Amino acid sequence: MEINQMGSTSDKVSGKANELAGKAKQGIGKAIDNKEMQAKGLAQEAKGDAQQAKGKAKDAVKKVVDKA
Repeated sequence: MEINQMGSTSDKVSGKANELAGKAKQGIGKAIDNKEMQAKGLAQEAKGDAQQAKGKAKDAVKKVVDKA
């Protein structure tokens, strides 16, 4: 069984991008007192965290499969 390493890297990179964009939206929303933008930023940051976790999980599975 082969796990695509590129998939985990892609998940981690996309996740980091979403995390950073979400933090930026939160900061801008706070600066202009826009609660909706802050909430959208928080949601995007959470999405990024989940994507990164997915990429790390794929890496962990790959390590187990490679040992087998």
